[in-house]
Amino acid sequence: MPENCAAIIDTLIEQRKEKGMTQKELAQATELTQSVIARMESKKAVPQLDTLLKVVTALDCNLEVIPAK
Repeated sequence: MPENCAAIIDTLIEQRKEKGMTQKELAQATELTQSVIARMESKKAVPQLDTLLKVVTALDCNLEVIPAK
C-alpha cells in the first residue's frame, strides 16, 4: 500500500477513535459493512475513493487534494 494512503487511513482511525466510534458504528454511519471498515483500517486493501469519501463525511472531516511541491 502506498505510504501516503496508509497515512490517510491512520488519520481516519485516529478520528474514529477520538469520536468514540466503533468500526460497527462507523460502518452504519457510512452504509458500508463493518468488514469493509476493518479491511481498510488493517490496510489489506487500498480503499476506493467513494469509500474514503463516505468515511470522511461520517467522521465530519475533509479530504483535500494538495499539489505536490
